Formats: sequence, structure tokens, C-alpha cells
Amino acid sequence: MRGMILAAGRGVRMGALTEKTPKPLLKAAGKYLIEYSIAALVAADVRDIVINISYSADQIKNTLGDGSRYGATFYYSKEEEALETGGGIFQALPILGDAPFVVLSSDVIMDYPLKKLPREPEGLAHLVLVDNPVFHPRGDFCLDDSRIFFEEKNTYTFANVGIYRPELFAHCEPGKFRLGDLLKKAVKESQVTGEHYRGVWHNVGTPEELKRIDEKFY
Repeated sequence: MRGMILAAGRGVRMGALTEKTPKPLLKAAGKYLIEYSIAALVAADVRDIVINISYSADQIKNTLGDGSRYGATFYYSKEEEALETGGGIFQALPILGDAPFVVLSSDVIMDYPLKKLPREPEGLAHLVLVDNPVFHPRGDFCLDDSRIFFEEKNTYTFANVGIYRPELFAHCEPGKFRLGDLLKKAVKESQVTGEHYRGVWHNVGTPEELKRIDEKFY
């Protein structure tokens, strides 16, 4: 199985912190943010890793290298203009191959063991969901057993961790689009399964959250 880490965004909510440093290279508890996702993939024996890059692309590539020091092989998918989550994955499909692949965000820190993900999802995708954080109280999806659906109550938040079949992108065209739009369509067609994870999960989206991670883990 191959994996992908989404690292093309600028991280505008980080303000001055990302003026000269791309968000994936901000440090939390002594490590680059992206290194948490790299370590999670390697721990699950996913060692062929695609990283999409756009803002400060060369800085990310030069800092991380070819992946050998992490026990992995990195493949960079450069976007001249950031293509958002869906467009970025779509561009990387030729590298990701024909089998299901796992995708993480470079700004999520969690202790979910990626080995638990089904290597062959029942439908087009399998998502990890978490309890709704204070910054996203309405959540994204509902869960009944392992089937994801929509409802106005009892929702959970997408943890930005999932496994996808390339067929999810079968009708897409190159360009900017969100992964969330594809997932909503697939959910309506009952093609998405999921699970509720209750462990450690942090979405590092603001300088305040970055500071909290430092204080918690140092």
C-alpha cells in the first residue's frame, strides 16, 4: 500500500509563522508537523509516500529529502497552484497506483494505528471519525455500525485520515476541487464506511493550537 500526505497548503491561519516557513515544517514538540504523519505511515509499514507540495515547495523537498532517513521513499507531486485536497490527490493518482491508498493531512497529530485501516474498503472509501472539537461543533458525518451517512444530530468530525479507492476519482477532471465534495457524493450513494476513534487527535490549525501541543508534549 502507498500513502499520501497533503502538504500543499500555505496555512494562512498560522499568520506570520508561515510567511517564511511552510506549515508542514512548523515545529510542534521538537518535530516538524509533517513528521508525525510520516512516522504514523512508516509504523504501519506504508513506506512509499507521496507528498504534494506547492507553497515553498523546494523548502519542503530540500528539508525532508528522499525519505531514506525516515525509512521510507518519498515521491513529490508538485502543484504550480495549490489544487486543494481533491485536486491534489487526483494529480498524484499515477504515482499512487491502482490499489487503495491511505491519505493523511500534514497538520494532524494523532495516535490512531494506521494498521487498523482496511486494506480493501467495502466501498469507495473508509474514514476515521473523531468527537467534534470545539472549533467544529456540528461535525461532518454520522455513523451507524460502520456505515457513514448524513443526519443533523449525532455527528462526528472527519479526522482527515482515510483510505480510498482510485475509483472514487473516476469522473474527476484536473484542477482545483475538494475531497469533501467527492466524499459527500459517495456517502449519498452508500459507498463510504468509517469508524469512530476516541484516542489522541489534534488538528493543528492555529498558533494557539501549536503552542498547546508544545506545552502538552514537552
